[in-house]
Amino acid sequence: MRKAEINRKTAETNIKLTLNLDGVGASAVDTGCGFLDHMLTLFAKHGRFDLYVSCVGDIEVDYHHTAEDIGIVLGEAFKEALGDKKGIIRYGSMILPMDETLILSAVDLSGRAHLEWAVSIPTEKVGDFDTELAEEFFAAFVRSAAATLHVRKLTGRNSHHIIEGVFKSVARSLKAAVAIDEKFASEIPSTKGVL
Repeated sequence: MRKAEINRKTAETNIKLTLNLDGVGASAVDTGCGFLDHMLTLFAKHGRFDLYVSCVGDIEVDYHHTAEDIGIVLGEAFKEALGDKKGIIRYGSMILPMDETLILSAVDLSGRAHLEWAVSIPTEKVGDFDTELAEEFFAAFVRSAAATLHVRKLTGRNSHHIIEGVFKSVARSLKAAVAIDEKFASEIPSTKGVL
């Protein structure tokens, strides 16, 4: 089993996160932000990752540090759980519809951190969650995971649907990328020999 457990404590957040890449989509998430809990729960379900997250953050300020720091820790967990990346497919992509919304995501577990974000969100908030924090979350994630991620909104008008579509699409892209290619299970999927 490819698992990681990360504990990270700063002056702004105290996070405990456990990830199993070869799970069934089980989760227990408590971030102090209901909308982020919802997004991470469906991320786990659609990626078939077992994910347990507890975060005590300075939410009396806003959700910025909580969202960004959980992105950091989740990225660290992916990196640790993948180890040397032997046998992984490496690439994954998904075009995901959610009602009027259509989201494209593509990931490369390349060892190079880059986020290409072309997702316009029509409102500043969903509930009490600042919608700009979706990009902050994934920017933090790719930096820590050392992954390249492209996310593009093809259509969409409802802010909740757009962000939910992003989390679901990225989860399914990651699910494909972390999968083991049994035929090449002992190989690193790169001509360089390392990822």
